[in-house]
Amino acid sequence: MLNHKVYAGNIWILLGCVLFAKVSFASEGLQISTQLEQGGLAMGKVPFGYKVRYAGNFLKTTPNGTFVFGLGRDAPNTITLSLIDDRGINTEHQFGVKSREYKVQSVTGVPQRTVTPSQSDVARIRRDSALVKDSRRGASDNVEFLDGFKKPLEGPVTGVYGSQRIYNGVPKSPHYGVDYAASTGTLVFAPAAGEIKLADADLFYSGGTIVMEHGFGLTSSFLHLSEILVSVGQKVEQGAPIGKVGTTGRSTGPHLDWRMNWLSVRIDPQLVMQALPAAP
Repeated sequence: MLNHKVYAGNIWILLGCVLFAKVSFASEGLQISTQLEQGGLAMGKVPFGYKVRYAGNFLKTTPNGTFVFGLGRDAPNTITLSLIDDRGINTEHQFGVKSREYKVQSVTGVPQRTVTPSQSDVARIRRDSALVKDSRRGASDNVEFLDGFKKPLEGPVTGVYGSQRIYNGVPKSPHYGVDYAASTGTLVFAPAAGEIKLADADLFYSGGTIVMEHGFGLTSSFLHLSEILVSVGQKVEQGAPIGKVGTTGRSTGPHLDWRMNWLSVRIDPQLVMQALPAAP
């Protein structure tokens, strides 16, 4: 397989210079239509018959060549996409990624058991983690996610993606979702169409939890629910009620923690709504 390297920006530029992708542009058949940013959802397009690969994964494409992929919280400053044409020629395209600064958030009053779990709790946490990871495996051909995403409920944002969390004075992993404060029992609605992959009323950290796959490896997780209104295998439309707000798991009060993934990559739901906004 032949290999070439191409450095891309929104205009033709000198070899070796890498620019942020802010608007749609083309580079020898490869188009990127969203800003590339840590935690963001990237969208692009390739000609019919071409394949595109990122981070070892061949990306799914729609019949017109549209593809998506996610950039993690700490994605590098430069990424490489490989474009393979119908002759098997591989061309590498490098793009700059915008970095972000993340907040530090101190949270007090959470159950101490969820900060310093016992050995038996650790075993349960590992089981829960395996269940969630398994629910995110694979990527369906569903393309309804291209209709866009909207908030699963209306409420004040009390936590954001990427922030370093300190629970009861103990530094823990970053927060990977967006928190919406709402009273217990408030309905949670599907932000986009999808299929339910996990519906568990009692995970150790996240309590009542739903995982929904939207297509092409994009999944949403809904945490701390007081009630689950859907079941595994059920297909739901955008705007359908799926659960109710609660304060289960590691929580200090009623709220919804909405998280999103592309495969195993954790991405920011707020940036997803910017990249793929639902029609008003």
